[in-house]
Order: sequence, then C-alpha cells, then structure tokens
Amino acid sequence: MSYQAFSGRKVEGYAVLGQAAIAISDDMSKISTWDGSAADSLQRKTKLICTMGPSCWDVDTLIKMIDQGLNIARFNFSHGDFETHANTLKNLRTALKQRPGKEVAVLLDTKGPEIRSGFFAAGGKVQLQAGQDLTLTTDYGFKGDASKIACSYPKLPQSVKPGSTILMADGTVSLKVLECYEDGVKTRVMNNAAIGERKNMNLPGVKVDLPCIGEKEANDILNWGLPNGINFIAVSFVQHGDDIRGLRKLMGERGRNVHLISKIENEEGLKNFDDILEASDGIMIARGDLGMEIPPEKVFLAQKMMMARCNLRGKPVITATQMLESMITNPRPTRAEASDVANAVLDGTDGVMLSGESAGGSFPINAISIQRRICEEAEAVIDYETLFLRIREAVMNANPQGLSVVESVCSAAVELAGEVKASLIISLTETGSTARLLAKYRPGVQVLALAAADSTVKHLCAIRGVISLK
Repeated sequence: MSYQAFSGRKVEGYAVLGQAAIAISDDMSKISTWDGSAADSLQRKTKLICTMGPSCWDVDTLIKMIDQGLNIARFNFSHGDFETHANTLKNLRTALKQRPGKEVAVLLDTKGPEIRSGFFAAGGKVQLQAGQDLTLTTDYGFKGDASKIACSYPKLPQSVKPGSTILMADGTVSLKVLECYEDGVKTRVMNNAAIGERKNMNLPGVKVDLPCIGEKEANDILNWGLPNGINFIAVSFVQHGDDIRGLRKLMGERGRNVHLISKIENEEGLKNFDDILEASDGIMIARGDLGMEIPPEKVFLAQKMMMARCNLRGKPVITATQMLESMITNPRPTRAEASDVANAVLDGTDGVMLSGESAGGSFPINAISIQRRICEEAEAVIDYETLFLRIREAVMNANPQGLSVVESVCSAAVELAGEVKASLIISLTETGSTARLLAKYRPGVQVLALAAADSTVKHLCAIRGVISLK
C-alpha cells in the first residue's frame, strides 16, 4: 500500500471491510430500553489492552481489571526501569493466580527513536512569538534561549528543506524552515507559545534516519523482555519491513515465541505499509504521533485503510492513543470518545488500547469497564451475515488463484455456523493459525481455541472473537 492511497480524497483498489460492510440495526429498542447494564462479557469479541502504571499496578486493581476483561497488559518502556516493570509483572502474575482460567498476554512497547529539543541557559520555559526567527542547532550541548534551541537529531539539516514544517511539544509550536546550514536550520515561528526543555519534535513528511531498534530498545528486549517471557513486542516507529526482519534476527531462537506488532506512526510507515504488514504479526495504529506526521484530517482514512488491509490478511490490528483520554481526570468519557471507540470496532479493529487512562488516570477500572461496554454495544449491532459475505468477496478478489484448503474449510465453517445458529465454534490448534483463519471471517459467535502451547494461547489474546484456553 503506497502513501498515495491516503493522500487523495478518492481511494480506489482496496476493499474497505469496515463500516461499508456492516448493516446497522434500526431497532430503536436497543437504545430506548438500555438500562446501563453491561452486555454478556463472555460474548465480547474486541480485545482490551491496558497500559500498566502507578494507577493500576497493585494486585487488587489488576484483579479488578482482569474481571473487567483485560486481555493484554502493555508495559511501556518509554517510562520506568527494569525493576519497576518486573514488580508490575510479578503483581500481574499474582493476580492471574487468583483468577484461574483467565488469560492475559504481556506486551512490551519499545521507546523507539525520538527527536527532542535541548536545554535552556536559564532553565524553565522560553516564550516564542509568531513571526520571529528561531535557529535549531544540532549541537545538543548548546544551552538555548528564545532565538536558538538545540535539537537532538544530528541529520536535521540534511533531512529538511526550505518550506518544511517542524512541530514541537506535541504540535503546540509550528516552525517553517527558511534555510539549512551545515550544523542547523533557520526557521520562522508560526504561532505564539511558551515551551519548556526537552520537548518532542516531529518532522511531517520527512524520512527520519534513525533506527527503530537502538541500543536502549535492544537492551530492553534482550535483557528484560525475553528473560521475562513476554508474548508481544510493539515496535515503535517502524518505517520498513526490514525493521521487523532485523529485530527477528536480533532475537534469534530466543524470540521464536514472541509476536511482533508494528506501530505505524509516520508517513514513511504508511508508504511501506504492505511490506511492514507482510513482515509483522500484527499492526498497532498509533494515532498520537501519526496525527503529528500526517494531516489530522487524514488520520481517519489511514486508520480505516490499515484496518482493512489487516482484516484482509487476517492479522490483528490494535487501535491506540486517546481512546478515552478525558477519563484520565474525568469519570465519564466525552461523547466523541465513546463514538471513536465504537467506530473502531465497526471498522474492524481487533483490539482497543488504553494508555494514560489506565496507567496514570484517576479512574482505571471505570475506564476499562466503559471501554468494554462500548465494544459490546458496538458488536451487538453488527450484521454478521452481511459482514461475512463482504469479507469473503474481498478475500476472493484478492486471491484470484483460490484459497488454501485450510482457509476454505474455515470460511465454510463460519458460514455454516451462521446458518445453523451455532453457539460456538471450537478449534483445536497447535500454532493458532486455524483459530486466526476462523476469526478472519468474523463469525457472529466466539471461536473457542484449545491449544497445548502457552505461547499460542497468549498470542490468540490479540485476535478478535477468539477465546483461547490451554
């Protein structure tokens, strides 16, 4: 999939499996008789991923999160140290012992490459005025002021050009590049803002020459992740399929049971999406940084297209960032946030992720509970027969040579389950591939996957509509 698929208003050549494939019930009683109670949680298909942090890392809170449907625990290595994460993992496993039969997978999310501004001579913040000139120097030891600020990216002058945009501090400051020097760039400040030290910087539309697996990431994976038996690695700022292939080589035999989830966070990742998807076990749509790297009005389209491609390949896709952001401080989400979660479910996401809401928010249990209920309500209005037919048509169009025998059998099993109104589809699986193929066709009932290997059981925690047991 090329970035051109996202850059225009009209998108052709790709089967969107999301809302266009779903018939929504027009039965108003589903709304008018709603009493606020949760739907049957055993029937919830969408997976819940929660970030671990101070608000939820004690055993009692983790037990409550497991009871609310936690499927994957995310360990964010942008924060914390080995000891802190190890204690949280220990607490998680202690909590799981008190909930036999529940399965929760462990995901390590890498810090990834970053570009940051430097320190100031006077400390504190500096005030920038719209229209002023600001120089960014690659001498990161320079202590800056309102006229000159250090940048941690040594190849900045070679990467941008006059007319390029540079965003700082989550987009609160916009800079327009005027000139490029050997050791810095001259920019024009586009808006008034006061910024502090070491703020993040984004270069929209620019290929950033930084490895997604650097020294810190390799150390986190090899010396904490693999020894602690993690199940997934979410790899930040993946730009090429070779980023994932290189990580597999780095892990070697030790990483054979670890699935790699590529986080798509910039334009380069979108340009090379097909290659990345081919190399990966799944995709995470990291909308925070992605919304800084491409126009925000294009994020919805990128999200839908990535979901469609993942659905077509039968690989899991996780929707992340700002799902219920307001619940960090408020007990209820905004209406827009609730609709965002529901539409992600309708568009075909396998899982939805909480970040600060669970890690540092005031209402972690309420957040996962509301996230779960929104998913259940969205799933309840899907016309699964129509969805199955659209998926099968899209898959057949994408595979004119025909399907494998195994996939044909799985597709037929899903169709038959719908016709006879089966309550469950049971799959005996060694690697999980059969269960994934069944889930690919989005049956209206759960797939119960029975596997001997613990790694298979944990990997299926990321697949929509699959309950995995050992």
